[in-house]
Formats: sequence, structure tokens, C-alpha cells
Amino acid sequence: MTQSLPARRSPSPFRLKFAAAASRLSLPLMARIPDPVKRLMLGRRSITIEGNTLDTTLQLMLNAQRLSGVDGLVASDDVDVARNQLDSVASALRAPVVVPVHDFTIPGPAGALPVRHYAAEPGAPLLVFFHGGGFVVGSLDTHEGLCRRICHDAGVHVLSVDYRLAPEHKAPAAGEDCLAAYRWSVEHVGELGADPRRIAVGGDSAGGNLAAVVTQAARDTGLALPILQLLIYPMVDPQGETVSRTLFADGYFLTKADIDWFNTHYIGGADISPTDVRVAPLRATDLSGLSPALVLTAGFDPLRDEGAAYGAALAAAGVPVDLREYGSLTHGFVNFFPLGGGSDVALTDLTSALRAHLSR
Repeated sequence: MTQSLPARRSPSPFRLKFAAAASRLSLPLMARIPDPVKRLMLGRRSITIEGNTLDTTLQLMLNAQRLSGVDGLVASDDVDVARNQLDSVASALRAPVVVPVHDFTIPGPAGALPVRHYAAEPGAPLLVFFHGGGFVVGSLDTHEGLCRRICHDAGVHVLSVDYRLAPEHKAPAAGEDCLAAYRWSVEHVGELGADPRRIAVGGDSAGGNLAAVVTQAARDTGLALPILQLLIYPMVDPQGETVSRTLFADGYFLTKADIDWFNTHYIGGADISPTDVRVAPLRATDLSGLSPALVLTAGFDPLRDEGAAYGAALAAAGVPVDLREYGSLTHGFVNFFPLGGGSDVALTDLTSALRAHLSR
């Protein structure tokens, strides 16, 4: 399958440097600004769509992003530049929680696979975590703050997986790495000090896709099922045509142009169909017998409807589903918690729900 890259506008190198510097200065300060002041800075204007009103903090962040000349998750068509820009934003948002951390490698399908272990109390559950970033950007470092927060607040071990990225490694390389990491975790959970009866998988966006893919593959190959699949605004159908993809195609952090760019790099030119369940878990004809799911969506996210559709399809197949929509938030909210506002409240709810599900 061949596919050309969608046309995009890339900011100049100067504009990108300016945006990175602005992020480093403004993002750490945003959480300290009282909400009434944020509203004044926005001219008391709010955004309401389908009955949801955009979180004030995120509205201010999106305004600042547009003023910097960068609109969307992907800052540039140049893959290396896009990765560096996301690293810069993640660094500005970093609010580390102190937990023990250990980096090491495990065997993967293409060689050594880097992982990062955030340690909880001995005998606590284990979450095998797959970071988001459209299969192209993102890393252990971009999700460092989130993994620390999950480990600390939910009281779980977290094993974050640095799977291979596209376009260097096309689909289904990322899924193969994540399945290998889950299999290793099942076989070596004792080495991490975690409870072998309580191993979950999870991730955000592309990572949510990978968690769903791993869960289906575990069932189909006879591997022990995860006790839970944590799906944070998952992308589960590359060719999905939903209302939310149209409503929020531009201006709400993740854009249609971003999604097309990711899909082209991950699936374009790969020997795999975009409807293959290894990249489109929503297309599976049989969802029965899968792990219980905690599914989170955001009201201002182009992926909102497909996440809800996957939760509904799982429930229709008899799978226990806890579906939670955070109506005022955008894609990426679990990484925006250092800004405060609704993102921080939602992450607190997430970790509380995760702790409850894994304690059963």
C-alpha cells in the first residue's frame, strides 16, 4: 500500500525555537494563575460545543499555542523536529513525583527493547504502559510525569515500554514490541516485585490502540489475559469517520492533519491494511472474552467517538466496561495535569478508578 504525505504547513525553524522557548516559560506559570484571571485573559469568552464547555486552562493553553505559530500536536513535517518539539513541551510540563525508577532492556522482536520501571510497594499490581504519540513521536521521557503520577497515586508498578516508532519501523512493529513486553511481564513479574495475578495493560492515544491490540492478541494466542485494559482516548480505527473527527478537526491540540500524518507514517507503505485488527482493533469481528476495560474519552477530542464506540462494542460483547467522558477536556489531558484545572482533576479520577479496578 502506497500513500503520499498529506500537505501541511511547517513553521520556520525560528518560529519553532520561539514556540519551544515560550512553552518553557509560560506552561509552568499557567497552573499558578487563578481561574478568574484566566477568564479575564480570554476576554471572558468560552467555547461550548454539544453542551460541553472547554476547560478554561486548556482554552488559554490552546490560545497561547496558536499565538506561538504552532497549531496541533505535530509541530513540523520533519519527524526529528516534531519529536524534539514534543520533548521540549513535555519537559516544560514535567512535574515529577518521587518514586523509584529503573531503566533496563528486555528481549524484543528486533533486539533489545528499552523499558522503564516505576516501582510501587512489593505485591502491588503492575501496569504495562504504552505511550502515545501517533506511533511516530513520544518516548519514555514524554510520559515520565504521567507514569510517575500513576505509580504514586494509584499505588501500582508501571513498566513503560519504548517501542519502535514509525516511519523507521512500519506497522505492525509497535504492536509486536508491546506484545513482547507484555509477555515478558507475565513471565518476569516477580522480578519487578509486582503481583502476578494483577497485570494490566494501558496507554494513551496510540498507546491505547496498542493496549487494545495486545489484549486481543493475548486472547487469540492463549497468553494470560491482562486483568484490565486502560484505554485513554484510544485511536482504534485509522480510517474512522466520526462526528468528533469532523467537529474537532482543527484547533483542539490533536488535529485531522496530525492524524493523517501519523497514519501515513505508520501504515502508509506497510504490508498491512488500515482495517487489519493489528492497527484497527475496533474492526475486530469478535470482542468476546477480552479483559475488562476502563475507557476514557475527552469531549473536545477528534478521537472521542471511536473510543466511545469501542467501549460500547466491548460491552455488547459481554466485556465489563467503565466508560468515562471528560466533557470539558481535549486530547492529551493526562499529560496536561501540571497545568491544573480540569486535566488535573481528571487524572486524579483516573488514578482513583485504576486503583479501584486493580484492587478487585
